[in-house]
Amino acid sequence: MTIDISKEARAEAVASIQCYFEENMEEPIGNIAAGGLLSFFLEEIGPLVYNKAVADVRERLEARIMDLDIEVHEEEFQYWRKYERKRKGK
Repeated sequence: MTIDISKEARAEAVASIQCYFEENMEEPIGNIAAGGLLSFFLEEIGPLVYNKAVADVRERLEARIMDLDIEVHEEEFQYWRKYERKRKGK
């Protein structure tokens, strides 16, 4: 699965990579090289991050579904029990 990002996001990511190299590396990186590095990370490491995000969302959704089951659960066949309680109270 290829991870695609918008042109605007790609331009910002390339600029960020260039800024990172200027601040932290001995030599700056050009626009083409930064774009290539971004493509490599998106293809090689992107799926790892994506899969982790999907797993996290799934875990949160499963927890919410469990809560939902507790919140909206109704006991079945309560009609006659309601009348039995009234009779016992007399």
